[in-house]
Amino acid sequence: MIIIHEKTYTPDEIAKMFKISKNTVYELIKRGELHAFKVGNKMRIVESEISRFKEAGRPSSALHSANIPFQEQLLHIAGSHDFLIEQLIKYITSQSPALTIQPTYIGSLEGLMMLYKGSCDIAAIHLLDPTSKEYNLPFIKQLFIHERITVLRLAGREQGLITAKGNPKGIQSIKDLTRKDIRFVNRQKGAGTRFLFDSLVADDHINPFEIAGYELEEWNHLATASYISGGIADATFGIRSAASKLDLHFIPIAKEKFDLVLRWTNKNEKAMEHLIDILQLTDFKESISSNEGYDGSELGKIMYETKVWRKTK
Repeated sequence: MIIIHEKTYTPDEIAKMFKISKNTVYELIKRGELHAFKVGNKMRIVESEISRFKEAGRPSSALHSANIPFQEQLLHIAGSHDFLIEQLIKYITSQSPALTIQPTYIGSLEGLMMLYKGSCDIAAIHLLDPTSKEYNLPFIKQLFIHERITVLRLAGREQGLITAKGNPKGIQSIKDLTRKDIRFVNRQKGAGTRFLFDSLVADDHINPFEIAGYELEEWNHLATASYISGGIADATFGIRSAASKLDLHFIPIAKEKFDLVLRWTNKNEKAMEHLIDILQLTDFKESISSNEGYDGSELGKIMYETKVWRKTK
């Protein structure tokens, strides 16, 4: 155990001390110009390091260059809708104006295909392979052979059945959805949630067309949950946080992995590095800890990377 006897400071406190942005502090730490250590997931800087930094004349030179680590960049993210994606975009907008994230919520499979075709920079996915029961990597490894790809964990999520508050119809399992008094609302084909639901239906040997409303599709978690809160349907399959936002009943069924798949190019490299820094070094992780139904313990962890081949002369 390391015992620190000096006073320590957070990146927020350093930013206020030098009148710079918090991301500038993280940039200085990354470049090795300001030395820091981690306590759990939080960065700390000791007082003597701040004195050394001042004496080296950094505030007048290094801080200015760190404020402009690269020109304004745009990253296009496509795939599954999730509240954490929305929260990340808001965080970046407020903390790092040089980086802009443009989202397109079209479902995990379509997002991954857009990435494969080079039509976006990042895919947000949670796709269960029904054969291996593994998330995301089986699909990624089939599609991306020679491209430079990095897979980052965003969070684990709870998926389950969402019903009206108090669960008035006593729904307990997927099999209950075949009851004649239950009307269901589904997610669209290609959504990661639809992949998982169809897999669970198959595992229980259920004919999906015995579920009234199986063919009724919506495009995001709040839209399907709103069918329940509005009394239009009795049940849907979705994430706990959607049920929580609308004060609905949630029956946990599965835990899944939600990942970001980054496809690197010469054009987006600096912006990608900045995004990874935000996920791995800033307090964004702390900001998501209060979100019900998520496990952020692996936020920013690299789950997979492809080998990069170079041209030979």
